[in-house]
Amino acid sequence: MWAAVTGKGIRPAVLRYRVMAFVTGVLIIVLFFAGIPLQFAAGHPAVDQYVGQVHGFLYIVYVIVAFLLALKLRMRLLSWQVIILLLAGTIPVLTFVVERWMTRRYIAPALAAEGNGQPGAQAPVRSPGGGHGGSSPREAAGS
Repeated sequence: MWAAVTGKGIRPAVLRYRVMAFVTGVLIIVLFFAGIPLQFAAGHPAVDQYVGQVHGFLYIVYVIVAFLLALKLRMRLLSWQVIILLLAGTIPVLTFVVERWMTRRYIAPALAAEGNGQPGAQAPVRSPGGGHGGSSPREAAGS
């Protein structure tokens, strides 16, 4: 397990996360909007049964992959961000929303920092205003 966390680069972890988020998201949409209605309205439980089992297994894989990504991105493990990340596969469409949010907030800055020669480092998240939050020493000195 620690080899996946301490390995070089975060690109493989990001790819695994994105694939599992997509697969888990598609399966839960099929389960909620096709399987469950077919089971209760038409009396055909097969779709619900099989898709539900596959989603349940792959959701466990998704949780592991997402947890390893959170470790690689050095996120606080008991933060609300990580909890939302791990629970995203339980609500239809939420995996797609959380994947986009994770990309903007954590993955893109980490990939940028990795490209600048800081492997595994998380780049600071930009403030909403885009500024640095202060002046440089040169500006403070008046030169």
